[in-house]
Amino acid sequence: MDVYIPFAGWVKICEVIDMVQKAHSFRRKTRGKLSKKPRRRGLPPLTRFLQEFEVGQKVHIVIEPSYHKGMPDPRFHGRTGTVVGKRGDAYIVQIRDGGKIKTFFIHPVHLRAQKG
Repeated sequence: MDVYIPFAGWVKICEVIDMVQKAHSFRRKTRGKLSKKPRRRGLPPLTRFLQEFEVGQKVHIVIEPSYHKGMPDPRFHGRTGTVVGKRGDAYIVQIRDGGKIKTFFIHPVHLRAQKG
């Protein structure tokens, strides 16, 4: 892309190089994390959508890549949190991230109850 400044006609001042910008999208670097085996493709069973959790229950965040609503950020895949409440279909889950406590609204299809 060339930059022109109008005076006494158009004079070419300098040439600006347009570099490719790095992608900072939601699903970047998740080729392995958010992919499924060929036989597991498609939506999960209906029971995963209808599962219920109690307040104070520990849950694991296991992202279901085929269902996008209520999906947490992929960097929290595999983390464990505590159910604080419910809002609509989603559950309010708190996770300790470093020194902070973070709150997420996560659809139950992305949650699994902790055993034991």
